Amino acid sequence: MLEIAIKGSKKYWIWLGLLLAVMTVAFIVYIDQFMNGLMITGMSRDVSWGFYIANFTYLVGVAAGGVMVVIPYYLHDYEKFHRITILGEFLAVASLIMCLLFIVVDLGQPVRMLNVLLYPTPHSMLFWDMCVLNGYLFLNIVIGWKVLEAERNQVKPPAWTTPLIYLSIPFAIGIHTVTAYLYCGLPGRGFWLTAILAPRFLASAFAAGPSVLILLCYLIRKISKFDPGWEAIQTLSKIVCYALIANVFFFLCEVFVVFYSKIPGHMSHIQYLFFGLHGHNALVPWMWTSITLMFIGIALTVVPAFRSNKTLLPYTCAMIIIGTWIDKSLGMISGGFVPNPLHHVTEYAPTFKEVIITLGVFATGFLILTILFKLATTVKEEVRG
Repeated sequence: MLEIAIKGSKKYWIWLGLLLAVMTVAFIVYIDQFMNGLMITGMSRDVSWGFYIANFTYLVGVAAGGVMVVIPYYLHDYEKFHRITILGEFLAVASLIMCLLFIVVDLGQPVRMLNVLLYPTPHSMLFWDMCVLNGYLFLNIVIGWKVLEAERNQVKPPAWTTPLIYLSIPFAIGIHTVTAYLYCGLPGRGFWLTAILAPRFLASAFAAGPSVLILLCYLIRKISKFDPGWEAIQTLSKIVCYALIANVFFFLCEVFVVFYSKIPGHMSHIQYLFFGLHGHNALVPWMWTSITLMFIGIALTVVPAFRSNKTLLPYTCAMIIIGTWIDKSLGMISGGFVPNPLHHVTEYAPTFKEVIITLGVFATGFLILTILFKLATTVKEEVRG
């Protein structure tokens, strides 16, 4: 099927060319980081995870969100998801590759990755994060490829793919649960030290992932002859609605517990994010924007008239994506490090070079996603024809 990827319109090749150009510029900047270290970033002694890990955290959620089409289709025979299940699996593949790339650029020296393999430590969450991320990536590549190949040949997928599909479901939940455990397993960081962090991560994932998929379905309908189906999109929008409500509810539960109990080490983080602390308030406008966008997203998805509006829905999904990205990336990472355990405030902002490298990782992911979606939509057009 790979021959499909080398056949496309002029716009297709221009888009790939632009992505390759961004990747090239980002790689040149990354060489600077490779030679000089993470000093080119805005990270410091107090804020040791920054823009790279923030985007890693969000993209793990996008990848995990793909299970929201796998469960209804494979476990409950929801036929409306037949057309988009492969899109959700391929979105997970691209997202996971970007996740792994963000880990690589955050390490400074990529060879450090080998330490996890050469000196495995099962009591470390990083070890299990490596296992679930790579395992889920492998499962989605194999399942997506074999299912699409079977559809092209108009035969049933091999029987051995069925247990892999069922196995991918706990892996999808596991990638974001283990990622949450990376944070809440650090006792010195009060903002992350909460048992509800994993449920919050999963709720935001099940809102963000399907929102991204809905936007991609709109894009596919516009640039190809393949129609993912309006009923499938509507079902996804309902999933987004319920998950977003759960995400906001979990956060409000956290706020109540912290401020009602008056936990100093935890209150200071939320105060910094939403009201500023000791005169430092760089993230205040960002966090209120996030909360506002998520509440607007809830209002526009919970009302059937708004949710079923074909013109309004993509804008609603875009607001939800931006709102959850701010909440889970900028807010979650910076909020956990600022203030530090000694209550000193060292604010963080990504540098220009950091942003360029990040754009390069996203360009790589979009390149992979473009090729995979080209394969999927072309095969489905052939089968329908």
